[in-house]
Amino acid sequence: MLFDFDKLPSRERYKLAVSCVVPRPIAWVVSQDLEGMVNAAPYSFFNVFSEDPLVLAIGCGPGKPGGKDTLRNIKALGQFVVCMVPETAAEQMNATAVDFDSEVDEVAEAGLTALPSTKVKPPRIGESPVAMECETYKLIEIGPHTMVLGKVLAMHIHDDCVMDAEKNYVDTVKLGLVGRMHGRGWYARTTDRFDMPRMTPEEWAAKKAKAAE
Repeated sequence: MLFDFDKLPSRERYKLAVSCVVPRPIAWVVSQDLEGMVNAAPYSFFNVFSEDPLVLAIGCGPGKPGGKDTLRNIKALGQFVVCMVPETAAEQMNATAVDFDSEVDEVAEAGLTALPSTKVKPPRIGESPVAMECETYKLIEIGPHTMVLGKVLAMHIHDDCVMDAEKNYVDTVKLGLVGRMHGRGWYARTTDRFDMPRMTPEEWAAKKAKAAE
């Protein structure tokens, strides 16, 4: 079935996209305003797009007037921390998505641990096995939304999830991360996986030849 986006309102286009582009990693963004008030919010319009420099992207909405706003904080301070979400902290992540008033610190409200960062002012979430300290690389306006490109300055990984620090080997499965699926409350675990290595042209040719036998 064809869905012509020229004939669909934005809400319906959104429904189609989030139902099909799955699973999406979750950026648990910790930001801070100029007065030091901390904000934490989850974003599933998120991924990494470059390795040199390491740049990640987050799609931020316009926010509500008078409320705390991740994008507003990022524009003001130019710094933020992206924490990955493990299944063990999924409920706390969901709590930080509540539309609290501006004076509420979501990290404290959700019973999370705020740990100091090393290169940026906003703290990181201790319950997250991976935290990336970022500075703003570029802001791109897309309709009412803004794509925030952040340059990663430092990464914290729980010690028990590092297999070999010298070789930068991480036990990805042990991170226990979750991803966003469709609808209002569906998520996916990253523990269900299968292995399918990429092939060289020679390996592909050999595979085709064997299939033709």
